[in-house]
Amino acid sequence: MFDQENPDPQFVWFIAEVKKRLNLDLSGYKPHRVKRRTDMLLRKYNVASYQDFMKMIMSDEKKKEEYLDKMTINVTEFFRNPEKWEAIKKTHLPGLMKQNGGKVKIWSAGCSSGEEPYSMGILLEELKAPFSAGILATDIDTGVLAKAKTGIYDERSFVSTSDEVLKRYFKKIDEDTYEVQPSVKNRVQFRKHNMLQDPFEKNLDMIVCRNVVIYFEAETKTLLYKNFVDALRVGGILFVGSTERIFNYRSLNLKVIEPFFYQKEGSV
Repeated sequence: MFDQENPDPQFVWFIAEVKKRLNLDLSGYKPHRVKRRTDMLLRKYNVASYQDFMKMIMSDEKKKEEYLDKMTINVTEFFRNPEKWEAIKKTHLPGLMKQNGGKVKIWSAGCSSGEEPYSMGILLEELKAPFSAGILATDIDTGVLAKAKTGIYDERSFVSTSDEVLKRYFKKIDEDTYEVQPSVKNRVQFRKHNMLQDPFEKNLDMIVCRNVVIYFEAETKTLLYKNFVDALRVGGILFVGSTERIFNYRSLNLKVIEPFFYQKEGSV
């Protein structure tokens, strides 16, 4: 698809090298986004060609990590769109827990720097879920996973967090820095995962994947949503971003239970 939309053979070569050398397959991403972000870095470092840029990132670990970070968008916050998290707390999680005797398996896919899986961990604490109720949090970017594991955030991450939650589930480190409490941290397991290449877990109760799929081509989106549905148990819930409406949800064996929440249909 890069060949069709980006006739520049040097850029096509570069994308193939990224896959081979960095183990990052960008073929499913929207080509104009990938090229624009790559070209920004070429201009930043005054590099004349994609070949020279590849040499640069392969010889400089920091520049390589910067490139990977630019390609894998990492913008999030705790309880982004608070009304949706309130629905999870009051309706969706209690319903799933009731079906499973309190146990739930949740996957935060494309978890970025960890705000969303920790938000889910806080809700599990609020609902007094058994410790076995935990969250698998994955991302392709090892840099953001390393940050997520520390559980340390500045106040920019808390624009949608109530003072009560901040006080109860975070330890203040300094004037504008907080650390997630161990009770929440221990519910989240972080792991590197490439959604376009690696196998998915099965029999999940909920998948949270927000503002990630938007960056993929239509064909890749459909494949990802199909794989998400296959990973859910019957009755399981997929929670997507506010810009990621699934138009073909019926053909994927999903039903809409409220905006941005889809449930896998079938006999429980």
